[in-house]
Amino acid sequence: MSAPVDLVMRRLRRAVGAMELPAIEKLSEENASTAFQTLISTMLSAQTRDPVTHAASLRLFAKAATPDAMMALPARSIERLIYPVSFYRNKARHVKETCRQLVERFGGRVPLTMEELLTLPGVGRKTANLVLIVAHASRANICVDTHVHRIANRLGWVVTRTPEQTELALYKVAKRRWWADINLYLVTWGQNVCRPVYPLCGACVLADICPKDDVTRVGRLPRAVGAEGA
Repeated sequence: MSAPVDLVMRRLRRAVGAMELPAIEKLSEENASTAFQTLISTMLSAQTRDPVTHAASLRLFAKAATPDAMMALPARSIERLIYPVSFYRNKARHVKETCRQLVERFGGRVPLTMEELLTLPGVGRKTANLVLIVAHASRANICVDTHVHRIANRLGWVVTRTPEQTELALYKVAKRRWWADINLYLVTWGQNVCRPVYPLCGACVLADICPKDDVTRVGRLPRAVGAEGA
């Protein structure tokens, strides 16, 4: 039996409040990031740890904070600024080409639709959804990364093989009021408690309702963590 979506989201809304924001939301909140900066940071974040994404984004935007300024940077300079994000060479090329297309096709503005965002190099559904949610305040999108994909399956909300399948399935099982918050809540929880390996089920506010699908081993809790989760 799956955990009720409404109950899970209400509990997580309270629980994640004291936790550090994921990198993209943190950059947006702390630095009043523009839609352009949100797009570029999200492109850098793929398969990269949040602290690395955060630091690389700050270095890059200190040198070039607009599409025009970014276009003027050589690809090698972008590489050096964003290293050590994963696939930094490919991402540097994508960033530079995306900036060119933003200027030439969209007047320097970040597109407002999924269809247009997906035409930009290095932008997939996860990036496009997060940009629409964080930069354009959309409440009609669900962003699914590996954390959301994993936890949605563990909770029994979906039975899917890929993040893309999970996104489409979540539109059917979650009420629209939660769509834009699913990524923020589940990513934060996935980074801190519902980890990929050895999740801290003993510290989880969902322990009594989660079916723990595909969880075979759980992590040991330090005494202080166990006390907080009680």
